[in-house]
Amino acid sequence: MNRYIGSIRKPVRRLRAEQYLLMTLLSFAGSVSLTRLFLEITGYPQLGGGGLHIAHLLWGGLLLFIASLLPLIYSNRWVYNLGAVLAGIGVGLFIDEVGKFITQNNNYFYPPAAPIIYAFFLITIFVYLRVRKFTTNNPRTELYLALESLEEVLDHDLDADERAEIVKRLQYVAQQEEQTDFSRLAKELLHFLNRKRIYIAPEFPGFIEKIQIKIQELEKRYMNSNRARIILLCGVGVLGLISLYRLVQFFLVLLLPTYQVNTLSLLLNKGLLDNSSGFSWYLIRLALEGLVGLLMCVAAIFIGIRKEKLGITLSFYGLLLSIATVDLFIFYFDQFSSIIMAIVQFLVLLGLIHYRRAYSQSGNESSESSSSATNNT
Repeated sequence: MNRYIGSIRKPVRRLRAEQYLLMTLLSFAGSVSLTRLFLEITGYPQLGGGGLHIAHLLWGGLLLFIASLLPLIYSNRWVYNLGAVLAGIGVGLFIDEVGKFITQNNNYFYPPAAPIIYAFFLITIFVYLRVRKFTTNNPRTELYLALESLEEVLDHDLDADERAEIVKRLQYVAQQEEQTDFSRLAKELLHFLNRKRIYIAPEFPGFIEKIQIKIQELEKRYMNSNRARIILLCGVGVLGLISLYRLVQFFLVLLLPTYQVNTLSLLLNKGLLDNSSGFSWYLIRLALEGLVGLLMCVAAIFIGIRKEKLGITLSFYGLLLSIATVDLFIFYFDQFSSIIMAIVQFLVLLGLIHYRRAYSQSGNESSESSSSATNNT
């Protein structure tokens, strides 16, 4: 029994795991969105005949199977990139048909299917954020990652930055004298890497790196803290007004009979308010949307009057509440027509995080340094 227990190895996070997860996330989101768009445009065609229907779930399963086989057969790093993309596309095609397999009548348009898919996507984002924050602090993990990086030496693709990263990991392991075997192996590998005969490949930015460099150049040329603040103010304010609009719309339903008939009939035709529970969920959605809209509008006001710290905090939590909770209700009632709004929310959230790092903090530091210089003079 001890022999089997001793054979269990503590898992080690793979090098660049966050990059592979991000590729899977983007492929997953693109797969579901493009599949729904294609089916809507083409009128939901069926592949097959004679009583057969080859659902796109099967193609998703095939891609998932290929994605699982590739890292079992090949050791090259490009395999993980390809596997991540195929896994994302495969799981998107697979889970897109979840409505068929949780209903007795195989209802592809089952309303809760959309929030289920969205919730699954949010869970994957949470996993990505956890993996991204992972830090290593033990010799075994550092040696694992260093050995994995040595693949670049075999492929003659080791550049100066990668070599420096490997050396840094190995130096840490070499200093851990209590781990005698690890330390000795690290020292031997350091001696190998420090030889002048190792080929160092010239650095050529890839496609993604070129896009990042171009965006950074455009930002330096055309963007400053004031323009970025105005753009952020507009994004947060517009999202807040859109969220408040549905609450205002609901009050119009209560006050104006004609508006009430038109709106309620539309929801009834969708089959979403055919019972008291459906109407209760709709009221909860309106209340949460109204709360988010209020938070975002107040945040926009604070950003506009240059109380950025409070404005950024309110808008950050408002967006998190909307993305993690409110959007689940919106996807239930509005289905996949809400994808564009969800994408906009994610973009505004990313812009908010970037503004806080690039402009808000630097502006505070520069103002503090200027005030201290004034006091010194």
